Amino acid sequence: MSTDATRRHFLKTSAVAGGALAASVLTNAHAQQNNDVIRVGLIGCGGRGSGAIEQCLRADENCRLVAVADTFRDRANRCLTGLRGNAAVRAKVDVPDGRVFIGLEAYQQVIAASDLVLLATPPGFRPIHIRAVVAARKHLFTEKPVGVDGPGIRAVLAAFEDANRHSLTVVAGTQRRYQTGYLETMQRIQDGAIGTITSARCYWNQGDLWHAARTEGMTDVEWQIRNWLYFTWLSGDHIVEQHVHNLDVMNWALGNSHPLRCVGMGGRQVRTQPQFGHIFDHFAVEYTYPNNVHVQSMCRQINGCANNVSESLVGTRGAWASNLNRSYAITGERPWSFAHRNDNNPYEAEHVELFRSIRGRRERINDLQRVANSTLTAIMGRMSCYTGREVTWEQALNSQQAWVPERVTWDMRLPVPAVAVPGVTELT
Repeated sequence: MSTDATRRHFLKTSAVAGGALAASVLTNAHAQQNNDVIRVGLIGCGGRGSGAIEQCLRADENCRLVAVADTFRDRANRCLTGLRGNAAVRAKVDVPDGRVFIGLEAYQQVIAASDLVLLATPPGFRPIHIRAVVAARKHLFTEKPVGVDGPGIRAVLAAFEDANRHSLTVVAGTQRRYQTGYLETMQRIQDGAIGTITSARCYWNQGDLWHAARTEGMTDVEWQIRNWLYFTWLSGDHIVEQHVHNLDVMNWALGNSHPLRCVGMGGRQVRTQPQFGHIFDHFAVEYTYPNNVHVQSMCRQINGCANNVSESLVGTRGAWASNLNRSYAITGERPWSFAHRNDNNPYEAEHVELFRSIRGRRERINDLQRVANSTLTAIMGRMSCYTGREVTWEQALNSQQAWVPERVTWDMRLPVPAVAVPGVTELT
């Protein structure tokens, strides 16, 4: 794995490349308060990227998709075929063959062609891509999480400051922040509806997910990127890639703070076959927040078990819970409930607010710091579970372990790391 120094060199190189591409951006893109066309570029054309770009194009009357990039041509083609067959957005798709960019470095060409960039690549690439987009002074929508390790999060926090300096809009795909039920809930919690929060719980327990078979001729890099869920350098493990949503709610409810330390356990008990890389299939973490508030966190991807995707809070005057049906309820001195049938579509809402911010129709949004903090909350939980050690916020943030290789090339040899063993694996 690369050192922090080599990571910084790689990020610097990417930022310089992004800066060189900035000449094509509209003269004052971050002040587009009129109805000028906003050119949108998509980096990452898989399932989430295809969904995000459709939601983006539906959110603003005068935007156009002008360029796409993916590591694999089949995914880029499939995404564009779906968009061109969608009556609601096909008129906004302006992507000739010359603006379909393929390869590990293709993101640079999309940034050059766009005013707004959507990032839906595997999370391991996000710090590099985020820095390049911000360095090119382009607006950004990035899926969550925004990194897989401490060096990556530090790069994203630097991009947060840079985006602020240049008044760029950045929206992150932690969509609960744009969901009516959660917004109503958090307003009531901030107004004291459950009193002082004393403890909390959050869960993402579900069955297993897809994987793609390794076929003859696939390089290590192609096989791992096509199965990015199962490699820590690409996904951060499922506690980071998926459970980050629930942990973001915990940080939000606790005053947009973050845990001070955590201790956890986890393992790889059911998904032990080689096609599942080296990640765990279950985690359980206890986080300690300021004021000695303890948060129990649990996530699992194993079939045949009880499923639960929810969050709950306990306070001195009541309690709150969400559930799989996306209903929300406060019990105690000030009872309240909100039915999921009254909820909005947060995947659409986040893009509506993205364009409103770009066009100056609301206060500017920059989600990078809070999504970086929520991502690091998940990373520190993984670090504790992999090692069996207590991990502090400072240890996670300042960790020198960089999971992403210094430079990814198509034919490089990329052995699968050993599965972590709590009590044996070192904390770095």
